[in-house]
Amino acid sequence: MNDLDLLNTYDYFLPKELIATKPTLPKEEAKLLVYDRKNDKIYHLKFGNLPEILPPCKIIFNDTKVIKARIYGHKESGGKIELLINRPLDDNKFSVFIKGSVKIDTKLIFENELFARVLELLDDGSRIVKFYKKSEILNTDNVFEILEKIGHTPLPPYIKRDDNKNDEIWYQSVFAKNLGAVAAPTASLHFSDDMIKTLKKTHEIFYLTLHIGAGTFKGVESENIHDHKMHSEWFNIPKNTALVLDSKDQILGVGTTVTRAVEDYARNHNLSKECNLFLNYANKPIRQNYLLTNFHLPKSTLIMLVTAFIGYEKTMEIYKIAIEKGYKFYSYGDAMLVI
Repeated sequence: MNDLDLLNTYDYFLPKELIATKPTLPKEEAKLLVYDRKNDKIYHLKFGNLPEILPPCKIIFNDTKVIKARIYGHKESGGKIELLINRPLDDNKFSVFIKGSVKIDTKLIFENELFARVLELLDDGSRIVKFYKKSEILNTDNVFEILEKIGHTPLPPYIKRDDNKNDEIWYQSVFAKNLGAVAAPTASLHFSDDMIKTLKKTHEIFYLTLHIGAGTFKGVESENIHDHKMHSEWFNIPKNTALVLDSKDQILGVGTTVTRAVEDYARNHNLSKECNLFLNYANKPIRQNYLLTNFHLPKSTLIMLVTAFIGYEKTMEIYKIAIEKGYKFYSYGDAMLVI
C-alpha cells in the first residue's frame, strides 16, 4: 500500500471563509482556474471566458432536477424529526435519512396530510419508508408533487444556513429537466442561458441524466481508499449522447456526475443502470477528455476523481494556489477547468 492509497493523503486545510454560502452573480463573474495539461500551465480567468479557452469538443451536461428533498415533521409521540429523501426504490419505497430517533413502524407526520411509516433501519444510517396520504400509498410522482409544496431545497451540510427562496433558483441548473436529484450537479450551476447560447455557436451540447443521491456527501471512512464502498446512483444516457460517446470526438464532461456516467458507459456500454464507479489515481478515465468541476471537500471521492485526471501532486498544488488566491469552494463556489 502506498501513500496514494491512504485517506489522509487527500486532506487539506480550507479556511471557513472560502466555503461559498451563495453563488457569484452574475454567473459569468465567478472565478475560473484553468489547467492546461499539455503545457503544464495554470490560468486564472472569469467563468465568462470559458468559450474563449475551451478547445473543440462536444459538451455534456447532467440535466437532472433537484427535488425539494428535505421535509420537517413530527412523530406521533410529538418528537420533531427532519427527513431527507435519498432516492426512490422499487415497490413505492424510499431510501431516506432521518434526524431524530425512530424505530420500525414509527409513523412520521408532515404537512398536507402526508405521513410516512418506517419499514427498515439500515446499517449505513439510512431508513426505508413508504409515504401515504390518508390511507393511500404514494408513488414517486405523488411524493415529488407534494415535496414541491412542502419541501425545502436540500442545501449541502457545509452551507450553514437555512434554505430560502433564492436557493430554489440558485441550486438548480438553467437546463434542469428530470426530477430526481437531492443534490445539484454543481458545475452546471455556473451556466446562464446566455452562456449556453454563446457556447452553442461553437460547440455541440448533449445531455444525460444522473440523479444525485445524498450519498454524494458521505465521506470516505476507510483508511485505505480502495476499501470504500461507493454510493450508487441511477443514470440514463439518450441515444444521441451515446453516439458521441461511441465516437472519437473530444468530450468535455461538465461535473463529476457526468464524468462518472460517461466512464461507466465506456466500461459497460449500458444506456441506463446504477453507477457506483469510483474514479481515482488507480482507476483513470478512459473516454472523457476534459473536465469542468468545482473545488471539492478534503478526503472526498470527488477530489480523488480530480487526481484521476491530473495526478495527485498537481491536484494538491492547484488547490493550494486556489486557496492562496481566494477562490470559493464547494457547491456555490468557483470553477476549475482541466483541458
